[in-house]
Amino acid sequence: MLMIFSISIMILLISLITMTIGSILSKKTFFDREKNSPFECGFDPKSSARMSFSLHFFLIAIIFLIFDVEIALLIPIIIIIKMSNLLIWMLTTMFFLLILLMGLYHEWNQGALNWIN
Repeated sequence: MLMIFSISIMILLISLITMTIGSILSKKTFFDREKNSPFECGFDPKSSARMSFSLHFFLIAIIFLIFDVEIALLIPIIIIIKMSNLLIWMLTTMFFLLILLMGLYHEWNQGALNWIN
């Protein structure tokens, strides 16, 4: 038990030291207006060089990733049907699908799936 605790403390210390060194070395200390501005053949830009970020597209992408991972979790459920008790398998599968459907209904109800607001 003591060995697991000491290894955990060592891992925590190594992680903290690595993150601290990384944050110290990654800081820019010199901010130059000319270096931070976009470059268009030596002239000032006519418009903003940054494109506006679609927050709605980002939310749709996050929802897709969440449901994609959950569908990937459904594959082992199908594989273990022959190795488990049918009643317990059915209850577990229905509970998991119910959670998925409740999440989908919540997103639909909140309007996150509507592309045009």
